Amino acid sequence: MSLESLLKSIPKPYEIVRRSLNAYFSTFHSHTVSGLNNIPEEGSVLFASNHSSFYDPPLIGIKVARPIHYLARDTLFKGFFGQCLRAIGTIPVARGSADVQSIKAIFKALKAKEAAAIFPEGTRSLDGELKEAQAGTGMIAIKTNATVIPTRIFGAFEAFGRNKKLPTLGTPIHVCYGKPLTPSDIDPGEDVPDRYLVASQRIMAAIEQLQPEHESIL
Repeated sequence: MSLESLLKSIPKPYEIVRRSLNAYFSTFHSHTVSGLNNIPEEGSVLFASNHSSFYDPPLIGIKVARPIHYLARDTLFKGFFGQCLRAIGTIPVARGSADVQSIKAIFKALKAKEAAAIFPEGTRSLDGELKEAQAGTGMIAIKTNATVIPTRIFGAFEAFGRNKKLPTLGTPIHVCYGKPLTPSDIDPGEDVPDRYLVASQRIMAAIEQLQPEHESIL
């Protein structure tokens, strides 16, 4: 094998992290998914998921073949850990303000026909129940013309909710990917007041309808 072939065969940082986390969740949480066939293999894709756990960001993508850009607090981008986050395409976001740079980064990724993940609720639920959607997800989906994959995570709150200091190992976790939503499915039109909020609410309604399927892909 040539050196060039050898280098190409070495997994990239994102793939190394994905495989490692997949092994962790499959081993310690009986992690299953359904609806993988709903995810387009190419083109701009925006995963829109409920948010109730520290586990949520990796759970969205560890069984998905294509790389996904995630958002993370800018305070995490320090030292070696921060370098690792950047190496796998994570986008830093400043809490408590309209972070123009992070929004531009998401736009850039989706315009480049890549995939990104976002939480319409904006923050983690305190009780595991679905919360009201914020306007940002609808705005991003409409402006980038991205295909939205409504995603719902079951069991993550029980495994590692916001008020837990350590995860409860052994808790089953299931991730359900819904049917793709096109811009025409969610966009109420330019003349509608609160256009982006309405779009986000339609996405959230699609998330709410998702339920675990009997046949799961390990």
